[in-house]
Amino acid sequence: MTPSPAAPLRPPGQVVEIARTLQTAGFEAWCVGGAVRDALLGLAHLDWDLATSATPPEVRRLFKRTVPVGIEFGTIGVLDREGRMHEVTTFRHDVKTDGRHAEVQFGASLDEDLARRDFTINAIAFDPIARRLHDPFDGRADLARGVVRAVGDAEARMREDRLRALRAIRFAARFDFAIDPPTWNAIVGSAPHLTRLSPERVRQELDKTMEQVRRPSMALRRWRESGAFASLVPSLAHVPDDVLRAIDLLPIPGPATRPLRKALRFAALFSHGGGDEAARALRALRASNHDTAIISTLVERWSRHGAVVGATLASGTLPSPEALRRLASSVGRLRVGAFVRLAAARWGAGVASVDPRLVRRLHRTLHDIAFRAPLEVADLAIDGDDLRQAGVSAGPALGRLLQRLLDLVLADPAINHRDVLLARARSMLHEDGAPA
Repeated sequence: MTPSPAAPLRPPGQVVEIARTLQTAGFEAWCVGGAVRDALLGLAHLDWDLATSATPPEVRRLFKRTVPVGIEFGTIGVLDREGRMHEVTTFRHDVKTDGRHAEVQFGASLDEDLARRDFTINAIAFDPIARRLHDPFDGRADLARGVVRAVGDAEARMREDRLRALRAIRFAARFDFAIDPPTWNAIVGSAPHLTRLSPERVRQELDKTMEQVRRPSMALRRWRESGAFASLVPSLAHVPDDVLRAIDLLPIPGPATRPLRKALRFAALFSHGGGDEAARALRALRASNHDTAIISTLVERWSRHGAVVGATLASGTLPSPEALRRLASSVGRLRVGAFVRLAAARWGAGVASVDPRLVRRLHRTLHDIAFRAPLEVADLAIDGDDLRQAGVSAGPALGRLLQRLLDLVLADPAINHRDVLLARARSMLHEDGAPA
């Protein structure tokens, strides 16, 4: 991705108004950060941030509605007429840092402020009033060359904030950029120190990679090669290439109406191991219980069924109707679609040579089974009350009996009638020597 010669730098009118208020009061005001970078690349960006020579108290005096979102770091949120917040941050330079959090000092110049930023492509400033760019580190040239390069000394930038190593990898994958060799060497050198990052920030970087990058394998391969996975998610230290390729075959998360897309990408990432291993890693990353359950369950079902179903499809046929019913029952009727999408990605990445048309047939057939066939104990024509009325004692044995009846119904759905199942239940109890 390269910048368009005519790439428009048109900050929203509310941002221009904020900049004009600051400049009219005698302060510098510049648009900075990702919005400038993305605009030069011709990409939409919703959040335009401003950097200014005004101190936080001066910013608060100039605007009626402000929020001290990070006042200790010089950031004030200014609310525009529509109630949207825009971050306005005082020019600053770092006094000291612990590798994640910096102590800053105000009174810096614009160039000093830009010098403390991570990469040259993020160190470009734009004056929205005079409509001029300020680019002291040749960030626009790096955009044109397609390179992620640290500002100044790459090793120093990584020491200041260890998160920058992961951000560099994400930016390079998102924009299909190379990483400048000295910057890459600094990332590799930073890998053993990434444990200073909180699990939440690590998970956020993985989330952003899955959400923003069309081909996440580019980023995740660099996580592996740099040693980031070894430090942060040891179970993925040697994740195979075919697993990473599978993630690329799953759609990028989009609207809120597609909530499973990100979970599917994570399920593919962890699919080389088992469900328990995935759950442990996700809990260590402080993933929500909801996400952990969905992802680890999909991984477990893939581990249990993926190879067998793939081998059957590779032979040119679908599994038998009974096998498909048992598959749908194991996966869960609400997850059969997600399972097939995960499996198709793994098969497509090289696990099995499967005709995509057969995969589509599998998906349609499983969907029909999921919503027409009895697959759960709740779908049986009898329940625990029926069995108790028939003389079966309450307790764990009753639950086991219902599971045995479900097993019979999965083999032959035609027997799912109350009288038939009661007769089968009595026969099972007689065979077991239990009273009925």
